[in-house]
Amino acid sequence: MERPIYRVSQINAYVKRMLNQDVILSNLRLSGEISNFKRHSSAHLYFALKDEQAAVSAVMFASDARTLRFLPKEGQKVIAVGSVSLYEKTGQYQFYVKRMEPDGIGALYQAYEALKQKLEQEGLFDAGRKKPIPHYPKTIALVTSPTGAVIQDMTQIARRRHPGIRLILIPVAVQGERAADQIVEGLRRADRLEVDTVIVGRGGGSIEELWAFNEEKVARAIAAMKHPVISAVGHETDYTIADFAADLRAPTPSAAAELAVPEVSRILEQLELLRNRQRRALKRRVEDFRGLLAQYMRRGVYQRPAQLLVPRRQELGSLRDRLEDGKNQWFRGRRENLTQTGLRLQYLDPAHPLKRGYAYLTEEKGKVLSSVKQTREKERVLVHLWDGRLLAKIETIEEDTDGKETDV
Repeated sequence: MERPIYRVSQINAYVKRMLNQDVILSNLRLSGEISNFKRHSSAHLYFALKDEQAAVSAVMFASDARTLRFLPKEGQKVIAVGSVSLYEKTGQYQFYVKRMEPDGIGALYQAYEALKQKLEQEGLFDAGRKKPIPHYPKTIALVTSPTGAVIQDMTQIARRRHPGIRLILIPVAVQGERAADQIVEGLRRADRLEVDTVIVGRGGGSIEELWAFNEEKVARAIAAMKHPVISAVGHETDYTIADFAADLRAPTPSAAAELAVPEVSRILEQLELLRNRQRRALKRRVEDFRGLLAQYMRRGVYQRPAQLLVPRRQELGSLRDRLEDGKNQWFRGRRENLTQTGLRLQYLDPAHPLKRGYAYLTEEKGKVLSSVKQTREKERVLVHLWDGRLLAKIETIEEDTDGKETDV
């Protein structure tokens, strides 16, 4: 019996169907090194995965590539999850990647997911446990590294929004072996202070650098806080266990400062709008009563107009008294707020500490010195007092390493 003749497309379709039905090949974890990496204009990723002995073509479509938490590059070792199938047009089989992560941190992702599931089942992330963030805080504790751009950004944003806000820095390490223990201790120290809100976090980094905020001890310390906690770790796409345990997650440290600190100028604008609205409402009511009185008078409803005027005058007088009391109370409140703001601004005046005997140092060229690490022995510096400057030479440098919290 003569065997049937098949078309190439029929064979390719058959092989693809067989591959798609294979249980192992339909959900495969494959490790290898990225080779011939190309990003198409459509955002699809085309590359090969290879080891010492062989290679396989791979593709990751744009919809899946958008979920990547890293940027793939040539020669990088990865673990890819997907399925093996056939591209019928060319007859080439290839690996269709759904998820991918750098090889070597897969264990960290598994630990992250396991801890997240465990704490979620305990109810540690429940919405009912979340404490509200105060709208008008006076003092905020910042549990973060004392160096770097994060503390500078948060301080500048907070002071711009509310010049009178008090910020207390509790310095901790934010990466490394001892970071988790220091963060836990920093949170406990913040909880013993008279503060309204606590912000804990750091700038962006790899999963290894952010790992301290994925430690169980840190999550439980956050959940045990009596003060509300805002977690501000990494960039917008970074999610840590601390984010889920906190009362509020901020996408970045800068965003945390904006969420925690109200904008004073906007509040004053809203108060002025409310004041004007109250004035207009009272004015309309008085005009309504006057029109009603005139209507009664024209109809001659009352033989004695004075009898009609008595209760209206009393009501009008009562309204006038309420308006006056409300106006006086509003102005007293604004005057007290302005006085307090003035005192805070006076306290923040750079010259204010100098008149009390303090001084600050600069290099001879004028650069401000904020740390002993910026100086050397025998170097000449300028000592600025409130009424002049002194030229001094450094004889000895002693560095303070006690790590105590300070106002910033």
